[in-house]
Amino acid sequence: MSLIKQLWIAIAAITLLALGGSLLVSTLNARQYLEQQLTTKNSDNANILAQALQSSLEEAEASANGDTEGVAQTTLGAQFDIGHYRNISLVGPDGEEVVDLRADARIEHVPDWFVKWAAIEGRPGVAHVQNGWHQFGTLTVESHSGYVYQALWNNTLQLLWWFLVITIVAGLTGSLLLSRITAPLRTLVMHAQAIGERRFITTPEPRTAELRVVVRAMNTLSDRVRQMLAEEAQRLENLRRQIHEDSVTGLLERRQFLNAFSSRLAAPSAPAQSALLILRIGKLIELNRDIGRGATDKLLNALSLALGRNDADDDGSIGGRLNGSDLALLAPSVAGFEFQSWAASVAKRVYAAADEQANADTLTLAIAAVPYSRNDALATILARLDTALAQAELEGSRGLKIEEQRDSALPTRTQEQWRELLTAALANDAFQAEFCPVCTMQGAPIHHEEVVALPSDGVLYKTGDFLPWGMRLGLVARMDYGMVKTALNRVKSGEESVAVTLSAQTLEDGHFVTELIALLRASPDVVGRLWMEVPEEGAIRNPTAFRAFCLAIKPFASKLGIKHAGPHFSALGDLHDLGLDYLKVDTSLLRDIDQNEGNQSFVRSLVMLAHTLGFIVIAKDIDRPEQRAVLADLGFDGLAGSVLG
Repeated sequence: MSLIKQLWIAIAAITLLALGGSLLVSTLNARQYLEQQLTTKNSDNANILAQALQSSLEEAEASANGDTEGVAQTTLGAQFDIGHYRNISLVGPDGEEVVDLRADARIEHVPDWFVKWAAIEGRPGVAHVQNGWHQFGTLTVESHSGYVYQALWNNTLQLLWWFLVITIVAGLTGSLLLSRITAPLRTLVMHAQAIGERRFITTPEPRTAELRVVVRAMNTLSDRVRQMLAEEAQRLENLRRQIHEDSVTGLLERRQFLNAFSSRLAAPSAPAQSALLILRIGKLIELNRDIGRGATDKLLNALSLALGRNDADDDGSIGGRLNGSDLALLAPSVAGFEFQSWAASVAKRVYAAADEQANADTLTLAIAAVPYSRNDALATILARLDTALAQAELEGSRGLKIEEQRDSALPTRTQEQWRELLTAALANDAFQAEFCPVCTMQGAPIHHEEVVALPSDGVLYKTGDFLPWGMRLGLVARMDYGMVKTALNRVKSGEESVAVTLSAQTLEDGHFVTELIALLRASPDVVGRLWMEVPEEGAIRNPTAFRAFCLAIKPFASKLGIKHAGPHFSALGDLHDLGLDYLKVDTSLLRDIDQNEGNQSFVRSLVMLAHTLGFIVIAKDIDRPEQRAVLADLGFDGLAGSVLG
């Protein structure tokens, strides 16, 4: 039972006890008062009747009428008829009753139980009647107590109604006061729940002294955890840069660049066509000797900045330093028809940056760019790139070779054709969903990942083919909503859990979030088996939208996670208060993990930090059994990939 309910029960019990006690005491006091009044009335009535009877007897003696008993009966009977008496009796000196008048003792309009409980025992009034100098008899008078009970009953009802009104007013006032008093307590409970959900927030300290001490301690705990996470995240970022990045240019070193290239080439969400560009700085050894190492590093840094600068806010490009003189740029989001203009634009930026250097006249640069398709082998792409680079070097100090765009295996569509295709697919629910298993290291199922494809005119478009167009046309929110509905239907039809990947652009769509909440609210029994994940890059690029999305969805108990985590994991320290549930580590960090001790060190630290935050850590796209034992040793909780088959 909650503390609030206990307080209300205690307040109600005390209030009822106080009001009940007051009602009882008031009723008993009123009864005692009425008993005294009834006794006094009986005594006064007895004396008055005795005087009236004595006067009647004297008149009877004066008129020589000797029937004194008849006079007594007549006089007392007349008084009995016009008064409210229960009993009038006259007993002679010899003990014989002269008059005995009694009325019905029934009490109307008062419950019998109340009459029995509040019995009023007024003493009868007694008076002596004289006939001249002789005692005529003893008169006893008892007034009817019906009106007394009626008065006591009415008084009790009035008190009860007043007590009821006071109770209602006290209850309303108490509700307001208790709500105000317990507001800090509710905040404290919310704070404790947040910490239980791994959301290390801080709250203002309340005025209540006892609660202020607890809140201060919890705020201190949250601050220390945040500081620890920030320090660990910074240490992890430093380790990542040391292992994965070239110290001069800040680009990825060769091995990690090729890992990233391979992982994106094999991903289901990879675009059908992308581009790769390489920049070679001629005679770097001689240049380093002539102008000095410092100036050479400055030149390399300027060229890498020009190479990696993106025209869009984020196009997913990755830069790398393949060796001392070769800098590469991978652009997965460059569509086929954009390739020529993109390569020319990058070359223009690089040449402009080179011309700004003091040694520009003696600087030799060669740039080669090749397009590639999703099904091309990595070795084939690199071989084509080497050939194009050799041709560029033959063109002089500013050689440029842009390979001709190759025909794609997929039909070429204009923007309007893509709009018609995607709109029709959404209207007709034409997307096909496949569900890939994700299991623990022991083989127990965790969930199934939903992967969507689109069949059209005998061609099966993968996610990477139509997703960029969905984003460009503003249809990605509707596509994601359809995926969530499909996942929920899958969950309802069985016992498995399903994971859905949402794009960062979708999180910024308030209409989508509203519809998603309505969808989750309509399926309360299964939302706990719905896992929703957002690519790390999107979560970092849109932290405000991602935070609002997490806080809106978390109350429904759905699992929330980060996909492709690792390259920007240090920035996730700012998301510690969102209560995320799991991470899926990016494939580029796990390729050949059994042979790469540097990546093992980084990944082990990443997993430890994730476990500190309470995350489940899952390895993506594992294709060799040798990797499984290494991943288990590194602390992974689950994995996905062809190795599960």
